[in-house]
Amino acid sequence: MLKDERQARILDLLRTEGRVVASELPERIGVSGHTVRRDLAELSEAGHLQRVHGGAVARSRVASTYEGRSRQESGGKIAVARAAATLWSPGAVAILDGGTTALALVDALPADHHGTAVTHSPPVAVALARLPGVEVVVLGGTLDRRAMVTVGAQTVRGYESVAADVCFLGVWSLSPEGGVSSGYHEEAEVRRTMVQRADRVVALASRDKLGTVAAFASAPATALTHLATEPGLPDALLAPYRELGIEVVTAG
Repeated sequence: MLKDERQARILDLLRTEGRVVASELPERIGVSGHTVRRDLAELSEAGHLQRVHGGAVARSRVASTYEGRSRQESGGKIAVARAAATLWSPGAVAILDGGTTALALVDALPADHHGTAVTHSPPVAVALARLPGVEVVVLGGTLDRRAMVTVGAQTVRGYESVAADVCFLGVWSLSPEGGVSSGYHEEAEVRRTMVQRADRVVALASRDKLGTVAAFASAPATALTHLATEPGLPDALLAPYRELGIEVVTAG
């Protein structure tokens, strides 16, 4: 098999399964372990994947701006939002992250939904204000225009005083090995606190975010109790999350 064919096969496996295991690749593509290591190194240098212990995952493909992310995977975000909405019980206290998937989650709630929402996202707070039965608590801090959320010590302290029933966590990237990671350092630090302040933690992750890593880690995958994602994804992609005890939730 030629090098281009081998490397295309590795990338196909990444897209299908969310990760590749270095020790399994020689048998799967019919080459030596040395050749596999060289191919993984070249693909990493080219920015196509991220090496992790024992193998590799894809690099995040999330746009670097809020406007860019709002145009990505709109259908997938709506499906994720519908699944996540089933996990916010009436009357419960929920932490809502920023991002366009969190906005879709608000849109997926019934008009008579009631409860308490805590968020550090001004756009999400405005969307929640349209639901008369939801009390909205907005946490202050320094506005990061790239993500349209507040960040910094004031935001972190605000979350430290919250005891929520559920946290809906927006993610740039999620993988079994790399956990939850983000493209912005301060946003990742806020999320590090958020996952500690709720009984249940729900990752909002469409297909394009699964099996990828970004620059700044927020939490291990085991910090999650649920993964809200799109229906119809390959079992090979979702099985590693289920093996960690994470409940995968989808909706039509």
